Amino acid sequence: MTLELVATCLFGLERLLGEEIDSLGFHRTGTIDGRVSFLADEDGLARANVNLRFAERVYIRLGSFRAESFDQLFEGTKALPWEAWIGKNDAFPVKGHAIHSKLFSVPDCQKIVKKAIVERLKREYRISWFEESGVKYQVEFFILKDEASLMIDTTGAPLHKRGYRIEANEAPIRETLAAAIAAISRPLPHVLLWDPLCGSGTIAIEGAMLARHIAPGKSRPFAAMDFAAIPRGAWLRAREEAIEGEVNNGFEAYASDINPDSVRLAEANAKRAGLADTVRCFEADARHIARLDRRGTIVTNPPYGERLGTVEEARALYRELGACFRELAPWQVYVITSDKEFERYYGKRADKVRKLYNGMIPCALYQYFQNKK
Repeated sequence: MTLELVATCLFGLERLLGEEIDSLGFHRTGTIDGRVSFLADEDGLARANVNLRFAERVYIRLGSFRAESFDQLFEGTKALPWEAWIGKNDAFPVKGHAIHSKLFSVPDCQKIVKKAIVERLKREYRISWFEESGVKYQVEFFILKDEASLMIDTTGAPLHKRGYRIEANEAPIRETLAAAIAAISRPLPHVLLWDPLCGSGTIAIEGAMLARHIAPGKSRPFAAMDFAAIPRGAWLRAREEAIEGEVNNGFEAYASDINPDSVRLAEANAKRAGLADTVRCFEADARHIARLDRRGTIVTNPPYGERLGTVEEARALYRELGACFRELAPWQVYVITSDKEFERYYGKRADKVRKLYNGMIPCALYQYFQNKK
């Protein structure tokens, strides 16, 4: 059965997600801000959830239609084959978003969509009341410029929740964003990846998972594992394929921090991720680290002065980091921050700047390829 799937992502990660979808052999059908659509079968749905490291969720799209009125939303929703997925005892809560559309009240849209699904299922199952005590099928609508898409979430807990980060320090970077930053730095087996302000160790761990081809979702559950229409074997095959694709290629990452509690946390997270032999965690002051006699790349997420400390404190740190990191030449440097004045305080213009989002915070990834003293 061919399914139309939608993978969502943080703004700025659409290209990386699209390339990842291509690499898994799926056919892309469209891309908009924060969403990439593609075609796959049931096995592909499982593989997408297990393997996509830049996506937040994977949805099944049942259909799309014009919805400039509540009547259109009701009739369009009712026309979709909900019975192909939702059984007569299953739960089907509704949530969604409406952007730049005539239908802007999310609560009203929720009620209309729910009512339309109920009417469809009443006709199919010939019952008038649904106890909704079975498998949960989270229905989500997305209305953009009066075009409604009706979907079912297959992921459950968002994909950035890999399972290794049970605890985190304050203002942790999301795992999907950390993976993207690591990917942009192009980790290689013979090049050290070092995050000298590691916090929970997420960048180093995600870089190691990427370099060693470790699927981010190989050890966690997904909502669609309970779906009657998705064979259980699809999930077993996806996990087996993921494990077979792992490599131990000598890649090494450092996760250091001036805070001993952060180091202990990073070490525990690396161990849970199965990377205790790949990610080395230790105490060090990022302002005074020294280049090693090997190739290396600095990839880090320093405080922005928004959720931790003040802007003045963050900018003072950028000055000291700039002075230190230039001494690491010819190592490359990648720094993500929301401070638009970063280059000024760091003391050097970046070779490339890429716009990204850390949650809802607009940020930029400053990339120094020709790091010189």
